[in-house]
Amino acid sequence: MSAIRPATAADVPRVWELIKELAEFEKLTHTVTGTEAQLRESLFGASPVCQCRVIEVDDQVVGYAITFTTYSTFRTLRGLWLEDLYVTPAHRGTGLGKALLHSVIEDGRSQGVGRIEWSVLDWNTSAIEFYERMGAQVLPDWRFSRVSLGI
Repeated sequence: MSAIRPATAADVPRVWELIKELAEFEKLTHTVTGTEAQLRESLFGASPVCQCRVIEVDDQVVGYAITFTTYSTFRTLRGLWLEDLYVTPAHRGTGLGKALLHSVIEDGRSQGVGRIEWSVLDWNTSAIEFYERMGAQVLPDWRFSRVSLGI
């Protein structure tokens, strides 16, 4: 049986493991410079900057979603940025990713956000197909820009 719930501070070590798994899957381990302690502070510190929900199977965390608030000037509404949506490979194809994304969408609705956005690597066709099946539109004309500040 699976369950989706808000992460607790006790979940941080497992979520950090899953973040590193995601980085390995995306071939981006060289970009992981954060720490478990920084994740804990980001989620549960004095001024949390993001939220995390986890999905469990038989009381074992097998996936997570991390979101944070954004804002649309055109819509003049808050939004959610879905930073990560990850389910372990052994549990993919079982509906857990769909349930986790649906949970994020329902949370956004309950918060009154205007939209939920995220990025997907162009080579990750299985994720793109999954998101499109869930009703998402992959925007072909937009490119993300980044300035890394070396912090």
